[in-house]
Amino acid sequence: MNGLPNEERQRLGALLEHTSQAEVMAQISQFSQAEIHNIAPTPAQAPDSLGLLVFNMERGVHLAELGDFLETCPEAMPYDVILANELDDGCVRSGQKDTTKELAERLGMNYVFGLEFIELVNGQDAKGFHGNAIFSRWPIKRAQVVRLPEEYNWYFDRQRRIGGRLAILAELDVNGKSVGVGTIHLENRTHGPGRQEQLETILKAADEMFPGMPVALGGDLNTNTFDGRDKDAIQEIAGSPALQRRCLEDVATWEGCLGAAEKAGYKAMPDQPILTRRKPLPGGGHLDLRLDWLLLRDLEPTDSRTISTCREVWPFAVPGSALEAFGGRELSDHNAVWASCTLSK
Repeated sequence: MNGLPNEERQRLGALLEHTSQAEVMAQISQFSQAEIHNIAPTPAQAPDSLGLLVFNMERGVHLAELGDFLETCPEAMPYDVILANELDDGCVRSGQKDTTKELAERLGMNYVFGLEFIELVNGQDAKGFHGNAIFSRWPIKRAQVVRLPEEYNWYFDRQRRIGGRLAILAELDVNGKSVGVGTIHLENRTHGPGRQEQLETILKAADEMFPGMPVALGGDLNTNTFDGRDKDAIQEIAGSPALQRRCLEDVATWEGCLGAAEKAGYKAMPDQPILTRRKPLPGGGHLDLRLDWLLLRDLEPTDSRTISTCREVWPFAVPGSALEAFGGRELSDHNAVWASCTLSK
């Protein structure tokens, strides 16, 4: 995806002082692009099941380690599709790399990327692109970006961005059978009804794009059970074990998007109350949250698990690898979610 010079990015960003995100984004064609890169040979054998992995990769900052993790972590395998969030392209913080392209080439997978934000804070960024991606071992027939209703204007945030939340939908050719997949990133800086409106937009688009197909949607739905802008609410929850339990055990009660998915015929995975995000707290420690989901329609899960990305649980790291040498506490602030689903003939 072609970038924009920093001078042009800053000019467009300055328009947001008096113009809406939608109006500025309409001037940037990259926000509507879903470029398909079918770079991998088609698998020789037809699968009886599909391995699906949801993974928020936290900007792809630790790209070599991510590649090692995906190549060697037994709990993450096998995967045919990765529904990925938070991947950079041309950002200083991630080495100016096109993290989606480099990871796809390393794993030998086809891919499509969708632009979520153009970062404005660091003028040294080559592109400042940040978004989501679908990786697939099977050919991607078509794809589209679904822009979501705005729940928060990220230009007026400390991160200062052009853009907004999105989903990417893609039709895969799995040995002649069409399968619909989608990667989703809902807004954290809003409440449950805001996220529900965003997911309902995606479900409607998926119905239109994938009639009669089995569908797997997934990603970081940011199902906090609170408004991410409300610092007082976060502190109250952090200090109350009873309120903390709701973030794992009672998510569906507070997050109507999950009920909307169920009403539309989707099964939400994982179905056990286990954390997928460690949210840092200002005074130290973290809040356990359940944010990352697979939503399955006409696909029956036969196995599923949540995979920790914390350093202490990597006995599989190859000696001498970047993963083995990694000195951080966690590869991502999210755990990954994996499921295997039967695929009817």
